[in-house]
Amino acid sequence: MIEEFKMMVTPFNQKRTIRVYLPKGYPESKSHYPVLYMHDGQNVFRDEESIGGVSLRLGDYLDEAGIGLIVVAIDTPPTTEERLDQYCPWPCGEFSKELIGSLSPHGGKGDEYIDYIVNELKPYIDSTYKTIQDNTMMAGCSLGGLITARATFLYPDIFKRVAAISVAFWRNQEEVENMLTRSEPVGIEKFYMDCGNSEVPNDERISKGFLESNRTVYALLKEKVVNSRFEVIDGAAHHYSFFVKRMPQVLDYLLS
Repeated sequence: MIEEFKMMVTPFNQKRTIRVYLPKGYPESKSHYPVLYMHDGQNVFRDEESIGGVSLRLGDYLDEAGIGLIVVAIDTPPTTEERLDQYCPWPCGEFSKELIGSLSPHGGKGDEYIDYIVNELKPYIDSTYKTIQDNTMMAGCSLGGLITARATFLYPDIFKRVAAISVAFWRNQEEVENMLTRSEPVGIEKFYMDCGNSEVPNDERISKGFLESNRTVYALLKEKVVNSRFEVIDGAAHHYSFFVKRMPQVLDYLLS
C-alpha cells in the first residue's frame, strides 16, 4: 500500500509529493516498523510515474518478500538545476570540471534539504505512522547517494544504516574527501556503496573517473565505518534498469 501527500519543503518554498509505502497488513497490525527514507521519489515505486520509464519497483519487491519496512520517498526537485542545488551539499568542485569539461554553477543547498528531512519530515512521519523512531535508514541513487552520504555523516545517530548506489561523488569530490577525513561518525551501523564499471557506456574516460571517484571515497569510508561494503557492478551503466537489479541485495544488507 502506497499513500501520497503534499508537504511544503520550507527551505525552498516548494510543495513536494511524499510517497509512503506501508507493508502488508499494516492497517490491522500492532507492530511498529523501521523506516527507509529515499530521494527521487517518483523513481522508487512505479515505472509509469518514474522519470525515464524505469523505477526501483520497491513496493512490489517488499510485498513479495514480506518485508516489514516503511519507505518514505521524497519527490525529485522540480528542475535539473534545483536537483543539483538540493542534492549537492557543496558547489561543484574542480574534479567535476576535470571529469566533464565544465564547472556547474549549481550545488551547495544540500544541508538545508537534509535539515528539512530531520526537523520537519521525520517528526511528521513518526507522529503519523507506526514507526520505530530510532531505527531510521536512508538510500539514494546517483546524486541521491551523495546527499545520503552527507546526511549520514551529519546525523550518524539518526541515519544508522544507509545505501549509496552509483554515487555521483565526483560533483563534490574534494569536499566529500574532506568530510570523511575530518568526521568521527559514531553510530553508523552499516554503509553500502556500489558503482558500475561502465557508468557512461559511450565514454570510457568518464566511466573510469566515476569508478575511481567511488573507490577513493570508499578507501576513506572503510577507515571510519567498520561494517561497510563496496561493490563494483560489472557492465552496469548509470540507469535505473541497472539500479533496480541491485535493490534485493541492498535491502538484504541493510536489514540483515
